[in-house]
Amino acid sequence: MDVINLNQVSFQYAKSFALRDVSFRMQKGEVFALLGPNGAGKTTTIRLVNGLLNTSSGSMTVLGCDPYKDGITIRRKTGVLTETPALYERLTALENLTFFGKLNGMSKVDLNKRIQELLDYFDLSEHAHQRVGTYSRGMRQRLAIARALLHHPELLFLDEPTSNLDPEIARQVQDLILQVKREEGCSVVICTHRLYEAEQVCDHAAIMHEGKLLAEGSLQELREAAGLAKRVRFAFQKPLPTALKTELLQMKVVKNVELQDEKELVLGVSDYESVPEILAWMIGKNLAILSVIPEIPSLEEVYFKLQDHQDEVK
Repeated sequence: MDVINLNQVSFQYAKSFALRDVSFRMQKGEVFALLGPNGAGKTTTIRLVNGLLNTSSGSMTVLGCDPYKDGITIRRKTGVLTETPALYERLTALENLTFFGKLNGMSKVDLNKRIQELLDYFDLSEHAHQRVGTYSRGMRQRLAIARALLHHPELLFLDEPTSNLDPEIARQVQDLILQVKREEGCSVVICTHRLYEAEQVCDHAAIMHEGKLLAEGSLQELREAAGLAKRVRFAFQKPLPTALKTELLQMKVVKNVELQDEKELVLGVSDYESVPEILAWMIGKNLAILSVIPEIPSLEEVYFKLQDHQDEVK
């Protein structure tokens, strides 16, 4: 089932487009990362799918509904964590959760049960009667996620969930995202600039640039879209011949060649099964090979490759 489905969606502010012909689909139970620099269209996309804006053209559904026509219905089924946690610092954790639960129309019995579940779940029970203003950043972030999950949302939006957190606390939040997906059965959309962290938790990602979608899919599909799907790093004992790059590119199984330094190169290959053929060719050239290591490009490499290519074609 598609939790979110955008089909050729555009949105125009005055005379400029914030989104242009964006299409992507998110499946139930996924963690979906929305990536891009400031001005890429991420915030506009989130406002559209929550029914706060209407499309200029195209169509979309969220949880089977038209978000602009059925915005209230959708927002009852979604939870949102903004970059700055929306918590009242003079209130305790218990008071914060009680207040937001009542705003969501939860009954007293259901709300009290759910609050206790979440306080236990996020290891905050011992601090339930402590004012939030005295909390550490990590505790506040855990409480903010608990608030977003209070009404059992089907779809959770997290905007920069690890912003301004130290590495240890950021890792805890990553683990919580996977835990929420696994134990709450919640679909999660993450907007983030932290590409390494997105790679740790997301199933699919959409990479945006100035309102356009550069690529969308699983991490492997994104690597293929960036031309970085299959790479092998070779290290040599002696400096490489100057003509080696040209000779390697004449092989059908070699897609590209990157010289890292005089004794190291990275090859893009058609498939990993071709590596023995390349090794045999190198040995025939009397190259002293020290190591051969298959590489899986990171999401960060893919991201910058796609962004740089977009800048080049302007």
